[in-house]
Amino acid sequence: MSALAIITARGGSKRIPRKNIRPFLGRPILTYSVEAALSAGVFDEVMVSTEDEEIARIAREAGASVPFLRSAQSADDYASTDDVIREVLCRYREQGQSFDAFCCIYPTAPFVTAQKLCTAMEMLLRADSVMPVTTYPYPVLRSLKVDSEGHIGYKWPEFAAARSQDLEALYHDCGQFYACRTEAFFREGTTDVPGMVPLFLPELEVQDIDTEEDWAIAELKYQKMLEKKTHE
Repeated sequence: MSALAIITARGGSKRIPRKNIRPFLGRPILTYSVEAALSAGVFDEVMVSTEDEEIARIAREAGASVPFLRSAQSADDYASTDDVIREVLCRYREQGQSFDAFCCIYPTAPFVTAQKLCTAMEMLLRADSVMPVTTYPYPVLRSLKVDSEGHIGYKWPEFAAARSQDLEALYHDCGQFYACRTEAFFREGTTDVPGMVPLFLPELEVQDIDTEEDWAIAELKYQKMLEKKTHE
């Protein structure tokens, strides 16, 4: 099965300026995703989709290809990940290249490893799409809400007295990567296709990075992850 790794790294990050190439524990955070994809050894090509020349240079220095720059339309604040994927796959098709499957990897996902990518691509042999997920750190069904008068109460009162271990386990997207068969993506217009399967990841190896506080937590968790693997 031919496969393409697409790392999405536009230059216009607003909340953390230049987030995609900001040093994470000493080196541009983008390079972690590039290194994981190259080390996995399951992709025919590892490319970075960007409109930014500096990001393109760093991506190439890390070993990725940047065969073309992203269009202005897919680089604005309203373009979705699916929009970027579609543009990349169509550009490759225009150049006479097509792939059976792809893996869209975020550039601010240092917790992505070659092993996780290999596992996801192997899962694609039996599924159309794979999403890494993890459990919420607190039972969602015990959530609280604040009403219009400023009073707090349970969102779902019927679960207020339930033991947490008796509640249904709920999961959220890890925000690291999505693996999908190309045919399924074009058929549905998204990686969230019917029959998508989960790749379960531990909470220690998951962290959104949208604020300075997120960034600091991510560096601590990454170091903790390395320590844990060293002692395994």
